[in-house]
Amino acid sequence: MIITNQRRMAAAILSQKEGRAVGVHRVWIDPDYLDEVVSAVQKDDVRRLIEEGLIKARPIKGTSRVRARKAAEQRSKGRRKGHGSRKGSANARTPKKGRWMQLIRSQRRELKEMREGGELSPSQYRYYYRKAKGGSYRSIAHMRTNMETDGVKIGGDE
Repeated sequence: MIITNQRRMAAAILSQKEGRAVGVHRVWIDPDYLDEVVSAVQKDDVRRLIEEGLIKARPIKGTSRVRARKAAEQRSKGRRKGHGSRKGSANARTPKKGRWMQLIRSQRRELKEMREGGELSPSQYRYYYRKAKGGSYRSIAHMRTNMETDGVKIGGDE
């Protein structure tokens, strides 16, 4: 039983009905009523079969995002970031400027808090601010240990 013409006509009718293209491969024909479909020669006959529900358009298959979402969630936890997954230099992934801005802003914030808290005098603040600007400290912890070796009393160690 050749139903290519019926399939083609059904695709054209369903495309008009849906308002978007329905290809011949998306046309579903009820296998129990193949004889009726074969006898449908005109477009009106095919239209009637569509109304009866013997011919339908299959839904469009989408691409599932489940796996992508799961991978993204794992990446946010720090997984899937090993050498084999990298496609770019360390500087391309986290630029030097971005690292520097993050470091200096956190150090300056810490210095301001220490000055406002009374742990640093304005002259000491200026001194450590300039040292931070010069890149003397790797981190806030490093800056604090340097201050302690210089004899600055820092709160919290009582």
